[in-house]
Amino acid sequence: MKFKVILASVKTDITDTVVDAAKEAGATGATIIPARGTGMREAKTFFGLSLEAPTDIILLLLEEHIVRPVLDAIATAGKFDKPGTGIAFVLPVESVVGLESQLERFKQEVRKQYF
Repeated sequence: MKFKVILASVKTDITDTVVDAAKEAGATGATIIPARGTGMREAKTFFGLSLEAPTDIILLLLEEHIVRPVLDAIATAGKFDKPGTGIAFVLPVESVVGLESQLERFKQEVRKQYF
């Protein structure tokens, strides 16, 4: 099996919405990491204190056949078509360990899609 990882950077207030959409599209789980970032627009400040909205990084390890539907679901749920809402991208994964409990589900999903 081939795996890929989706990394999505979203504002914390929509993290649950994005994760729920990913699960509905076939993701089996997610890892959420608190983060902060910078973009094209400078963060607003108030007496020198940054007023940036908190950000989460959502990591989703997926079997490659469900990457596109999950990515599309994330983009829709996160409203990524609007500026400043978030970004997501996909990276290849060379090796994976620790997924033994989920491998059977992945195999069943692949069988459903291809056979």
